Amino acid sequence: MADDSDVPRKPGDQPNDRKPGRRTTLTRLRGGMAGRFLRGISELDLMRRSMIFAAQGLVTLLPLLLVVAAVDPFRERGFSDWLVDGMDLSTKSATPLEELFAGQHQVASATGALGLALLALFGVAFAAEVQAVYEKVWRLGPSTWRKIWRQSTWLVVLSLYLAAEVESGVWLRDGDVEAVERVALLAASGLLFFWWGQRFLLAGRVSWRALLPGTLATLVGLGGLRIFSALVFDPMIVTNAESYGGVGIVLVVETWLIGVGFVFYAGALFGRQFHERRPRAVPSA
Repeated sequence: MADDSDVPRKPGDQPNDRKPGRRTTLTRLRGGMAGRFLRGISELDLMRRSMIFAAQGLVTLLPLLLVVAAVDPFRERGFSDWLVDGMDLSTKSATPLEELFAGQHQVASATGALGLALLALFGVAFAAEVQAVYEKVWRLGPSTWRKIWRQSTWLVVLSLYLAAEVESGVWLRDGDVEAVERVALLAASGLLFFWWGQRFLLAGRVSWRALLPGTLATLVGLGGLRIFSALVFDPMIVTNAESYGGVGIVLVVETWLIGVGFVFYAGALFGRQFHERRPRAVPSA
């Protein structure tokens, strides 16, 4: 019987020199948690959904934090202050951003009934989009329109959370001890908000234990985004302001909001896959 090596090959044929170990490694990567996570990002189309988050977030959070600034008992802070704090901008980069949103307190004070109605409409739509993505991440059916009170409540708590985040930067700004206290405060408040937020928007259909890994992943992601923003977006704002004016600043802000949206959703996806990483034990007969 002829050996395989004696069988003539066609001119274009190549011997199979791939090592089994290499194929095994690739198979493990594709079938492992990293591979499933990347496939989940693609299946849920998280980049497109993050762009929707950024667009709706700008339309919603800008007027929402203006209203919060109008009733701030301590100082007139609003959208620009939250951006400066969240993006960890230097004084040089913060100046053109604050100038772009100058006069925000007067605008918020003059907001009429129609403006508040539009704010409520955009805000509920924003919360509904976040809720819908969370439901897709956890493979749950959509909520009915009667659950609009959950979206409204979540939006109110989000506003309070963002306002408290900015206030903490004022009261705990100077000194190493104050910095440590602020990090601990933000970590605790962020843990409570994102943990409760998913549970609340999902109407209690996912357990607290299952939601905890995704909450921690979201906090870690936001911390990483803050560092990235200080290194990349901080100098970019100055450059764009000089080259393109206010439009350039808005583009940087929108890019950062896309990152925030991606962290929101990718953190929840990681949490679900981490929860499902171990096969459930089959009860013995």
